Amino acid sequence: MNWNLLKRKKAKAESTSGAYAELDQLIRLRFETQDFSLRPTQPVSSVLSGRYGSKLRGRGMDFVEIRRYLPGDDTRTMDWKVTARTRQPHVRVCAEEKDRAVLMIVDQRQNMFFGTKRQMKSVTAAECGAVGVWRALASGDRAGAIVFNDSEIAAVRPQRSEANAMTILGHIVRMNHALKVDADQQPNPNAFNNALRRAAQIATHDVLIVIVSDMAGVDADSERLVAQMAAHNDVLTLMTHDHSRLDAFSNSLNVSNGTEQTEVNFTDKTTRDHLKSDFDQEQHKLEKHLRRLAAPMLMISNGEDTVTQLRRQLGVPVLKKT
Repeated sequence: MNWNLLKRKKAKAESTSGAYAELDQLIRLRFETQDFSLRPTQPVSSVLSGRYGSKLRGRGMDFVEIRRYLPGDDTRTMDWKVTARTRQPHVRVCAEEKDRAVLMIVDQRQNMFFGTKRQMKSVTAAECGAVGVWRALASGDRAGAIVFNDSEIAAVRPQRSEANAMTILGHIVRMNHALKVDADQQPNPNAFNNALRRAAQIATHDVLIVIVSDMAGVDADSERLVAQMAAHNDVLTLMTHDHSRLDAFSNSLNVSNGTEQTEVNFTDKTTRDHLKSDFDQEQHKLEKHLRRLAAPMLMISNGEDTVTQLRRQLGVPVLKKT
């Protein structure tokens, strides 16, 4: 549908509150997410445990030394080559890495600038990105990010510092506010895969990679890139999606670009059938590709509080907001 053909009117201030993410909003998320983690070790009630638990390896192990076997040592740590050479049992001693790198891949492409309830998908993605950054720092890990849109990729290498976190949030907010319904920027079909390639250059080994996107544009190359990264890293996907389905729409829908608002009439059957067909085809395509991705996936809706959804899916009690 060509949204530019629709009659526009000036938006009311309160109607655009979910159009864009604000920096202070992303900073506040630091204090709303202090009791859960995106790490592989999850509560039993988390959707990442059990079915997904074996796919997330956690922190790597640093080699410390090889020493003689002592009673009580785990036989799984035996170094059989040294044992055979010395004819004495030896074990490899390793220690868990003190930290690990977390790399957030945050999608702010034009296709993310859509929402039928509460806020845009781009805002939900921005919030997920901020949560991941703050939780990494709170866990003593290093946080980095790939923030991208249709024309730009901003790469921030993982560091354990608040200044680095603010740099990441700055890129997220800047690209988020650049989104507009009638933007001149044309969709770039290669943007998603280009972001994955840039991430692969940073995440070489033992990195927790969190992809935050609606997964539009996923193709065979995407599968290959994600599979390559998953071979030596942990990959988690937070798929942002719109709350509503077209068959659940009311008779009309208000849409906004942050400054203007228009009403889309869905009582016309031709309009509904055309949009529903597009949606069903895209959804089928996404499901087909996502089944092949070597990564667990959480579905995050833009129609509900982002932190509440993450808490629920990670098995953490949901806090009542005052």
